[in-house]
Amino acid sequence: MIDLAVANDQETFRRMREPLAERGIQVHHVPVRERTVALGDPPWEPDDYDVGFVYPGRLMEGGVADAVLEVPWLNDHEAVLTSRNKAEVLARLERADIPVPDSVYVSNDVSEVELVEVFERFEPPVVVKPNSTTRGVGVAKAHDLDSFLGICDYLSLVHDYRATGDRSFLVQEYLPGATDYRVMVLEGEYVGAVERRLPDDAVSEGQWKHNVHRGAEATGVDLPETWRDLAESIAAELEIPFLGVDLLKTDDRLVVNETNARPTIDAATKYEPDFYDRLAAAIRARCE
Repeated sequence: MIDLAVANDQETFRRMREPLAERGIQVHHVPVRERTVALGDPPWEPDDYDVGFVYPGRLMEGGVADAVLEVPWLNDHEAVLTSRNKAEVLARLERADIPVPDSVYVSNDVSEVELVEVFERFEPPVVVKPNSTTRGVGVAKAHDLDSFLGICDYLSLVHDYRATGDRSFLVQEYLPGATDYRVMVLEGEYVGAVERRLPDDAVSEGQWKHNVHRGAEATGVDLPETWRDLAESIAAELEIPFLGVDLLKTDDRLVVNETNARPTIDAATKYEPDFYDRLAAAIRARCE
């Protein structure tokens, strides 16, 4: 029996536990945030677990857990760090001729003149997105120059605090009416996808971010082969073993919006039938 340490939230842990147990992998929830850890007497021993699911998302806490647990990870520190840097991902994909939204990377602080020039590159509204947050945190939509500059002023205020590590953000074109998809790729192969859609009442109230953590509903879908190939090419380009790829589809465009190297695992019915067989094989491979 392989002992797997899972630092993800309880939801992912609960969904993984039984299917992986049936395949000889015992899943243990190992929370690394919002707790205290006595470094001389840690709650885990190096031989408690054989492998980790994915490196913890809070990288400082992940470093402590990594030092104490001493396990290989399905997605390691480098994979999580690469995906977390949205601008780096978009730059890599654009260089590889993979379609992405028109974007400008802003390394704060910059002058108001430069911000105005950035805004004028786009047809309003524009999306302003912190470069390294997840779950849609801090993402805003600006319909005019004044509101855009106000958002940027707020980000400058936040970045005045030295503890804020990433002082950058993205300004992107807004794609009205786009349908949002999360595509899962494991060891280079497509393993399933969901369409994420806000309830009608949420849309009528002005909501527009399709994150599940913000109320969107995820429904399993069967994607065209070309879309699957696109997601696989992104995982290969970024060299990330287990990757969620976020696609936006409009009437005439399909673009890669973001990637996630710490994707939430959804209900098994939303993935390919052999998803857990592949996941178990990937986990075992890390132990060899």
